[in-house]
Amino acid sequence: MRASLASSIAVTCAAVLALPVSPAASAAAEVLAQPPAASALPPAPDLSGSTQSLPLGPLGPSSRAGGPGEQGLTRRDVKPFSLVGVVWDDPRAPLHGTVQVRTRATGTDTWSEWQDVETHNDEHGADPDTAEGTSRALRGSTAPLWVGDSDGVEIRVRAESDETGGAAPLPAGLRLELVDPGEDPGATRDRDTEPVLETEPGTEVEQAAATGPYAGEPGDGSTEPVTEPVPEAAPPRTRTAVAPAVAAPEAPLPPAPTAPVAPAVPDPAQAAPAPLSLSGLLADLDTIGSRLTPYLAPWLPLLPKEAADAVAPYLPPFVPRTPTSGSESDEPARDPAQDPAQESAQEPVKLQDLSGVQTAAEAAAAAPYVGPRPAIITRKGWGADESIREKTFVYTNTIKAAFVHHSATGNNYTCAEAPSVLRSIYRYHVLSSGWRDFGYNFAVDKCGNIYEGRAGGVDKPVLGAHTLGFNTSTMGIAVLGTFSKTAPPAASVTAVARLTAWKLGLHGINPVGTVTLTSGGGNLYAKGTKVKFHAIAGHRDGFATDCPGSLLYGKLGTARTSAASYQGR
Repeated sequence: MRASLASSIAVTCAAVLALPVSPAASAAAEVLAQPPAASALPPAPDLSGSTQSLPLGPLGPSSRAGGPGEQGLTRRDVKPFSLVGVVWDDPRAPLHGTVQVRTRATGTDTWSEWQDVETHNDEHGADPDTAEGTSRALRGSTAPLWVGDSDGVEIRVRAESDETGGAAPLPAGLRLELVDPGEDPGATRDRDTEPVLETEPGTEVEQAAATGPYAGEPGDGSTEPVTEPVPEAAPPRTRTAVAPAVAAPEAPLPPAPTAPVAPAVPDPAQAAPAPLSLSGLLADLDTIGSRLTPYLAPWLPLLPKEAADAVAPYLPPFVPRTPTSGSESDEPARDPAQDPAQESAQEPVKLQDLSGVQTAAEAAAAAPYVGPRPAIITRKGWGADESIREKTFVYTNTIKAAFVHHSATGNNYTCAEAPSVLRSIYRYHVLSSGWRDFGYNFAVDKCGNIYEGRAGGVDKPVLGAHTLGFNTSTMGIAVLGTFSKTAPPAASVTAVARLTAWKLGLHGINPVGTVTLTSGGGNLYAKGTKVKFHAIAGHRDGFATDCPGSLLYGKLGTARTSAASYQGR
C-alpha cells in the first residue's frame, strides 16, 4: 500500500512539473506538495511505550502520620518509567494538598530528593460543555513530571490543613501513573534530515540558534544563557538508546519509497481528461501529501517568508493585507448549523479562487502579513502512537490568539530527550487523564525546536485542550519545562515568536495587537463574558494559575515584538 501511494504521488508530481504556471503559483505548488498535516491513518509499526497504574493507600494508622489525610506508596521496585503523575476518579474534584515523589535511577541505588508535582492541572483541559470536556473517560489529574529513566518510586500525597487544623479529604481513587515513553523512533532515522537543534552540555542555547536554520535573522534581543538558579528536580538521566541529533533543518524531505511504475498506455476510446485548474491541482497534492505524512514526513522544513506569502492566498482564511490587520477583532459570525466542537473527519484544504489575481506581484500585495513557517517536527517525527487518540479531528472557526504555557514537567531533560518527554505527556493526557489527544497544539523545547502537538494539521485551526474556557479560536503552545523560578532559554522564546508570526499571520492577526474572545467558563471569567487579550497571551491571563511561570510570562512582550517583526510589520 505504501509503495502504491508513493507511486501515485510521484506520477502526480511529475504532472505538476509539466504545467506552465506563474512564479507565485509554482512556489505554492511546491510548498503544498509537502505533507502539511497529520492524518488518521494507522500508526507506523513498532511504536512502544507503556503505563503502570498503581493505587495509592494510607501511609500510616493515624491521620497525623497517614490515614485519610495522607496517601501514597513506600519505596518499591517497578518496571522502567520516565514520567510520573497522579490521577483520580472525579475530574471535578480538586486535590487540595501536595504531591511529592522520589525516584531511583535505573540500574543504580541512587534515589532522588523529594520532587514536587504540580497539583493544579484541570485549567489546561477542554472547555466545559464540549464533548471532550464532558467525556466519561475524563479523570482528575496532576501535571505530569519528567524524572528520567527510573525503576524505583516512592510517593506521598498530603491533604492541606483547613482552618480548624484538620485535613480535608483527598479525592477518591488516587492512582500513581508511571509512563514509559518507549524507545525514540528517531534513533534509527538518517541524522542528516533531523531538524533538532542540540547543544552540548554547559553551552548556551543561543549557540545552537546561531548555527541553525535561522542564522542571521533577527532574534528576540535576548542573550542570556540557559540558567537554572533554583534546582527543581534531580539531575537528568538519559536513556542510552537516545542519541543527540544534528542540526540540519533545511535538508530536503526524505524521498518517498518508490516501486517500479509501468508506463501508462493511452486508451484511444477514453475521453480526454478535463483541463486541470491550479486550485484543483493544489488540492489534490495537499490531500495526497496529508495521507502520506505519517510515513514520509518526520518534520516540515523551514519555509521562507517569500514562499509563505505565496502560499497564504491558497489557504483559508484569506485576510487581505491591511496596516491594522489583527489589531482588534470580534468573534467571527458562525453558521448555527455548524458547531466548532463537533467531531468531523479531516477534509482536504479548500483553496481560494485566484481568478482575479493576474500576477505574482498582485498576489504578494494582497497577501496577509505572514512570517516564515519555522521548521516543525511532526507527530511522526517525535513518535506519536496514532492508535491511542480519537480518530476524528475537531476544528474551531479561526485562530485569533496564542496562549503560551509551560508544561510544568521540570527542566531536567536534554533536547535529545524531548521526543520522549512528548510521548510521555501524550500517553498521560490520553490514557491516564482521558483526553482525546495531546492537549496543546504545539510544543517547544529548550533548544528552540518546535513540535506538532494535537493532530489535525499544523496549518489548520485545530481545537485544543490547553486553556480552560478559551480553547475556541485559539492555539496553545507549551514550552517544555517549569519557569516559575527558572528563566526560559532565549531559543525557546524566539521559537514562540517564529511560530506565532507564521500561524497567527495565516489568520490575519497582528502579534502586538489585541483580540476579543468569549469565555467558555472558568475561575476568572464567567461563561459568555467578552474578554480582551493580547494576541500572544499567557495562560494566567485567562485563568487564575501560575502558568506559564512568572519568568516565561515576563518574556511574552519580547515574543510579541519579535513575531511582528518576522511578519514584516
